[in-house]
Amino acid sequence: MTLIKSISGIRGTIGGKAGDGLTPIDIVKFTAAYGSWVINKTQNKRIVIGRDARISGDMVKNLVIGTLQGLGIEVIDLDLSTTPTVEIAVPLENAGGGIILTASHNPKQWNALKLLNEKGEFISDIDGKEVLDIAENADFAFADVNELGKVISNDTYLQKHIDVILALPLVDVAAIRKANFKIVIDCVNSTGGIFVPALLKALGVETVFELYCEPNGEFPHNPEPLPENLTEISKVVQAKRADLGIVVDPDVDRLCFVNEDGTMFGEEYTLVAVADYILKNTPGNTVSNLSSTRALRVVTEKAGAEYHAAAVGEVNVVNQMKATQAIIGGEGNGGIIYPELHYGRDALVGIALFLTHLAKVGTTISLLRSTYPSYHISKNKITLTPEMDIDALLIKVQEKYKNERISTIDGLKIDFENEWVHLRRSNTEPIIRIYSEAENETVAENLAKKIISDIKEILQLN
Repeated sequence: MTLIKSISGIRGTIGGKAGDGLTPIDIVKFTAAYGSWVINKTQNKRIVIGRDARISGDMVKNLVIGTLQGLGIEVIDLDLSTTPTVEIAVPLENAGGGIILTASHNPKQWNALKLLNEKGEFISDIDGKEVLDIAENADFAFADVNELGKVISNDTYLQKHIDVILALPLVDVAAIRKANFKIVIDCVNSTGGIFVPALLKALGVETVFELYCEPNGEFPHNPEPLPENLTEISKVVQAKRADLGIVVDPDVDRLCFVNEDGTMFGEEYTLVAVADYILKNTPGNTVSNLSSTRALRVVTEKAGAEYHAAAVGEVNVVNQMKATQAIIGGEGNGGIIYPELHYGRDALVGIALFLTHLAKVGTTISLLRSTYPSYHISKNKITLTPEMDIDALLIKVQEKYKNERISTIDGLKIDFENEWVHLRRSNTEPIIRIYSEAENETVAENLAKKIISDIKEILQLN
């Protein structure tokens, strides 16, 4: 059993003993803490909730709703929804916050409470610590029977989300319709199976081959949209002679594409391609996190704009985007943040912008990919054990590479002349992530192996 409390919310595996996993007791405790925080901070007793389709969703939702009602909070229940849809709904509903019940890319035994502020953006690290303090001290009081909160079901936000996307100046429905794309989609049997087909229809895409679009929470493969998990859609794209494949994660805030020949466009290049389109039409800066590809910086500087890096985590990227007035940003895991719509990763707006871009360049998706600088990222991890002193470990690795360019704003990033490696503790799993990037796969893999070897040597010496 696992329970992780971080900047990404309260995330854990379902079951086990209280405090060891995401049990009903933990769900109630952290929901009560968050609801109390919202009331204290905003004096607003309205919260929007939505969930992905994982099989624990109903159970978690019922506990969350009952707890919020018990605090005297009015709940706007979007039920099966997406993370970006809830983010859009919070300010439109004049709510004090929002909760998305999803563990994103984690397997089906996981669930989580993603916590939003009154702007529909993820709460800050400081605010998150306040919520955890309230939970730790059980510093909440429930309403009496005459003050219990109401529940209002609202199923209008699928269309509202699509409508605001269609209204964006850089989304060209006519161009997409004219391109007559044939598209295969894999929505991993979660809520993307509701939202992505509806969006594509609204964009004028008439030929859509659906894989795993039944929102029953039975993930047919590991739900993280990595190449090793996308072998089936790759085959279907080729068999159907489709123009491309589209893949989203369970809560529809990550997006990746499959080329017409079945190869991967690369989740790192989702943001690169969308940013390229935005920069061609709107002057401004870009932001991604430290673990994202250098290709975004190259594309940004070619457009005469400035690129800035942020610590990993959506809230960190958003803060850096606001500070630098970035017009597009996100993360290399296929997360697109387009401020003209809202400050949150949104696969749906990413789809609309990408298809517009592809339609306007009038070429195949693989040829579009070939126009961008080619980098390869090797993604590795080391499982944490209780006795590991991560901070001390990173300090020793930093000392070994002290003559290189070093960043410590988020773990440890070492920039070599033509490649880089980034080591950091995961916000969502009990692991150290080790990402390395170079101009070819072999160099990136060898760099990762070298760093992992260094870590093992340091651990053996301790």
